[in-house]
Parts: sequence; structure tokens; C-alpha cells
Amino acid sequence: MFYETAKNDHGLPYNPFKAIVAPRPIGWISSMSAKGEINLAPYSFFNGITDHPPTVMFSSEGRKDSVAFAEETREFVCNLATFALRDQMNGTSAPFARGVNEMEKTGLAAAPSRLVKPPRVKDSPCALECKWLQTVRLTDLDGRLTDRYVVFGQVVGVYIDDSFIKDGKLDTAAMRPIARAGYHDYFVGTPETKFSLARPKGGGAD
Repeated sequence: MFYETAKNDHGLPYNPFKAIVAPRPIGWISSMSAKGEINLAPYSFFNGITDHPPTVMFSSEGRKDSVAFAEETREFVCNLATFALRDQMNGTSAPFARGVNEMEKTGLAAAPSRLVKPPRVKDSPCALECKWLQTVRLTDLDGRLTDRYVVFGQVVGVYIDDSFIKDGKLDTAAMRPIARAGYHDYFVGTPETKFSLARPKGGGAD
């Protein structure tokens, strides 16, 4: 099959786009407003984009609290969403009113960050403390502004649960991170599904 996205003429009951661009890592973003309000929300359009300096981005469909709060305080935290925390992660995607603390609503404990004000999720095995760099509001091919916002942040501090460090490396698979697919589907990383490939000589750093 082939379809034009402008026409959306795929003929399927659900749009397959998100099922193609998958699995997508989840940026579980904790942020704080200028008033000290705490927000926690998952974003599946999320990724690291460079490691020098370490930089991440998340994209919001609509100007949600995570975007507004990150701009207000110029800080946010990316918490790793894992299989053990899947229900709480999903719960934080509910449309709570501004000012409602999603950590408290979903029974998550907060832990203080070291270099930024927003707290991290205590039970998440990794967290990236970020300083806001910029927000880009996207335009379409016709130059019209969309209600889509991409937030960029530089990682200034990294929390890692030491129990997941093995032989000097972070054992990502042991943390069982979850990733978003299309529809209501997710993937989970496990030691059983992990595999390694050595890059060709000169193919880049690890």
C-alpha cells in the first residue's frame, strides 16, 4: 500500500505512522513552574540528539505544562520509564489540571535533583537533569504555524542506580526500559532480546 499523508487516504481504521516510527524511547519529563508546581508527563517523541554536549529533545503536541514549565524555570528532568513503572508512567499521561502533581496522583515518590530544581522520580533507575536551551514551534510545508513544540535541553547531571552498572558499563537491558509503538502498544528491552554488533573500523565511537 501507499498513501499520501496530506490526504490521509491509507484506508485503515487507525493511522499507521506511529507504528512505523517505533519503538520510540519515552521521555518521562518532570518539570516545575515558576510557582513551584510539579508536573510529570511522558513524551514518546523524545531522544538524545548529541553526546557532546549531551543534549536531549522532546516534542509536545500542544503547548502542555511540560513545555511551559521548562520555559518558566529553564530546567527539566528526563526520567527513564521502565517495565516496573509502566502503570505509573501511563497514569501520568492523564489530562490533569495545571498545578496538579502527577507524582502524588500516581503514587510515585520524588527525589531531589542535584543541579536543577525539578525533582526526579525516585524509583526510576536513571534520570537526566537538564537545562532548557530553546523551544521551537514547528511550521508545516506551507509555512503555517502548527500546535507542535520541540523542547531542547542540555544535560548537566546524570543520576544512575549503581546496581545497574556491571563491569564498568550501564546495563540498559537489565533496567527493562519501555518504548512506545503505535496504538496502545509498547516494547520492553530485556537481556534476552539484547544483541551486540561491532561497528566497522572508523565507524564512530561507542
